[in-house]
Amino acid sequence: MEQQLEKLVRRYQKAAERKQYWEPHWKECYEYAFPLRENVSSELYGGDYGAKKNLCLYDGTAPDAVDQLASSLLSELTPPWAKWFGLKPGSELKPQEQEQIAPTLENTSEIMLQNFEHSNFAVEIHQCYLDLVTAGTACLMFEEAPIGSATAFHFYAVPLREIAIEESADGKIDTTFRCSKLNLDGIRTRFPEAQIPGSLADRCREDRDYQLKVIEAVLPRNCNAGGCGYSYTAFAWDENGGAQDSFILREGVFETSPFINFRWLKAPGEIYGRSPVMKALPDIKTANKVVELILKNASISVTGIWQADDDGILNPDNIKLIPGAIIPKAVGSKGLTPLAAPGDFDLSQLILNDLRQRINHALLADRLAQIDTPNMTATEVLERSAEIARILGAAFGRLQSELLTPLLKRAFYILRRRGDILNFDLDGKIVDLQYKSPLALAQSRKDIGNVTEWVKMLSSFGADALAAVDVSEASRWLGRTLCVPANLIREAEEMLPTEQPALAEGGENAAGM
Repeated sequence: MEQQLEKLVRRYQKAAERKQYWEPHWKECYEYAFPLRENVSSELYGGDYGAKKNLCLYDGTAPDAVDQLASSLLSELTPPWAKWFGLKPGSELKPQEQEQIAPTLENTSEIMLQNFEHSNFAVEIHQCYLDLVTAGTACLMFEEAPIGSATAFHFYAVPLREIAIEESADGKIDTTFRCSKLNLDGIRTRFPEAQIPGSLADRCREDRDYQLKVIEAVLPRNCNAGGCGYSYTAFAWDENGGAQDSFILREGVFETSPFINFRWLKAPGEIYGRSPVMKALPDIKTANKVVELILKNASISVTGIWQADDDGILNPDNIKLIPGAIIPKAVGSKGLTPLAAPGDFDLSQLILNDLRQRINHALLADRLAQIDTPNMTATEVLERSAEIARILGAAFGRLQSELLTPLLKRAFYILRRRGDILNFDLDGKIVDLQYKSPLALAQSRKDIGNVTEWVKMLSSFGADALAAVDVSEASRWLGRTLCVPANLIREAEEMLPTEQPALAEGGENAAGM
């Protein structure tokens, strides 16, 4: 066991060393764009919680834009209290089989959604989106809640200072290390079955603030050596005593990783992602400095710069430049004389406005902002959706593969293991995931627009042209594309010939050729 722990610690230390190159960059991004977040250094501080962290921030453009972009991601990818995902029949099933299992999959997705809604998912994923926009990398810990809870899920947005990740040869983040500090109560809450040595437990009881360094390691298993999955090891590590004074808290095997790491974008050869804040950081720092200088200039404008003759009577320490103050002066002396500024042309406002526009553009605040006109036409809604899809298209592709798919698969496997849903595989062939968020449906709306335009063009040619449209099948396709509940869509064999929708006068329908 000692060799196993030493091997894991060495691997973690190497991963942490590679992360140290990113920490100064992250710290600067958080300082100017999201100063309220905890520190991102690998050093574990315990006394900075609640401290003021925005003392050097003078311009609030970047923090406001970060909040807006994170909120847009929440509403476009994983909107709370909305059905942003589902399950659909796979491509290997026949149409009749797809229609038969569709209600079952609909019920399964409803159970998954209820567990998400009753958990703390919306709160923690928003925090992850803030980290994603600011630092380019975020980590969401997805744990199973205890039996008897209102939900089967529990989430935690892991700070970047606690994690160190490794990337596989195919570019997938499959190895995660988390280093944190827990007191005795925290260890027994997270690891209730852990056997803590008696001497250490006594020390923790005597000093309630004493914390142990806990390392959690999630590594992929070799599929050729007894099944795929992820091996999990959590242990308390004593840096002074080494493996001899360390002990394992929990070991196990997960079907999916409990740590979901995702990135905004990444450069080739790098493990950690890069963020929109990194791209806009030069403008953010410049705007912050410009506002600082404007405030200093404003203080000079209020109090002024003065000059006075040194006649041995005037004491500058006793002069207070406040309204209504009376400053005595010697007879015949000039007293205090204001120093005139060379000019009053305010170039700083022109520079600041340009910087703020570039910051909002880089953080998508100007393109994802709420539209003032509440009554938009259908065409305007489609165009708005297409614009959002174009802006977030590249980021959405990465987030779908690194966040949404692992998230939903882990939720599915947890519920299946607990017996809350039926036992079937989510392999993409028989059953596949379906994304129903506003951003995912943008392409669907475009496909619907194409079909609608086609039907309109056929209608201009008369009833003979419309006879080429299979109305019943088109109706079911529209229902599936618009994510209409399966129980509202009739199957083909359930529709009687007299129930077929008429296309024109004379009773012609989709079956009539």
